[in-house]
This record gives sequence, structure tokens and C-alpha cells, in this order.
Amino acid sequence: MFKNLNYDLQRVLDNDPAARNKLEVLILYPSVHALISHRIAHWFYKHKMFFIARLTSQLSRHFTGIEIHPGAKIGKGLFIDHGMGVVIGETAEIGDNVTIYHGVTLGGTGKEKGKRHPTVGNNVLIGCGAKVLGNIKIGDNSNIGANSVVLKDIPAGATAVGIPAKIIQKPSAEIIEIEDYRGKKNKIYNNMTI
Repeated sequence: MFKNLNYDLQRVLDNDPAARNKLEVLILYPSVHALISHRIAHWFYKHKMFFIARLTSQLSRHFTGIEIHPGAKIGKGLFIDHGMGVVIGETAEIGDNVTIYHGVTLGGTGKEKGKRHPTVGNNVLIGCGAKVLGNIKIGDNSNIGANSVVLKDIPAGATAVGIPAKIIQKPSAEIIEIEDYRGKKNKIYNNMTI
């Protein structure tokens, strides 16, 4: 837990120009408090102590303004900037190094059972006020614009904005550089030499 906490504190320092040092972040940042509480609540949830898990998450919500269901699975380095009004549902899954701004909802679309909340990949940025709803996947390295309503899968590396969200920037193709038998360097783009 302490290794993850140190990583989370460093991630805040790396991404928030207003953050001055780890002690300040630990004491004053509600996202850090919400993550610590979530890790405790999630432990209770995994051990089927549902009441104490929900009590822990509701106390955290009261003090931080960030509601994370104890069942949500969250990777390391989640940075919730400002945080007020963020809601993360029970079956949501969040990868590593994700940035979420205030007012974001990772929610469901109705009363269905089972997996009903989004799966967010690694290195994703979700702008303030965005609503990401349903059992959908947000690919690694993608961006969701502020106030967007995302109802369908977003591929890795894409940027989506609007209501409903539309992809405005397609995933960038991978460019790799290889060296041939003569030592000449060639760039490969979508399996074509350029």
C-alpha cells in the first residue's frame, strides 16, 4: 500500500504544477485521501465485508466529494484533479496513470446486472464533466473531451468529444525504425516502408 501511495504522490507532483511537495499533496489533496480510503474499502469489499466497505466509501465521499464504489478496480497512479463530483461505479475498472478531472462519472446506463460500468485503459485523460457510461472500453492513451457523453468503445490512442462522443482524432499509427542488413535505417509505418 505504501509503495502505491508513494507512486500516487509522485504522479500528482508530476502532473499538477500547483503541487509543491509530497507532504503537501498527502495532507491537502482530496484525490489522495479518496484513493487511500478506496484501497481500504476495496480490501473490505474483496473480503465480503460489504457494510464496512460501503461505510468507508461513504465517509470518504463526505470528506472529499469523490464517490468511488468499493468494488471498483483501480490501478496505480490515478490522479483526480480537483475531484469534486467524481463518481466511479461498482464494476468500473481503471488502468494505470489515468487522469480524471472534476465532475466525471464512470457510470452505468440502467439497472442491468453484472459488468455495467466502463473499463478505462492505461494513460487515459478524461476531461471535466465527462460522462462515460455502460460496459464500454476506453483504450490506452486515449483522451475524452470535457463534457462529452461516451456511450461506445473508444480505441487506443483516439480522442473523442461531444454528445454523444465522436472520435475526432483517430489513433496514431505506430512508426518504428529498423536497420537493414547494410546498416541503413528504414522507417516502417503501418507495415509500409517510408
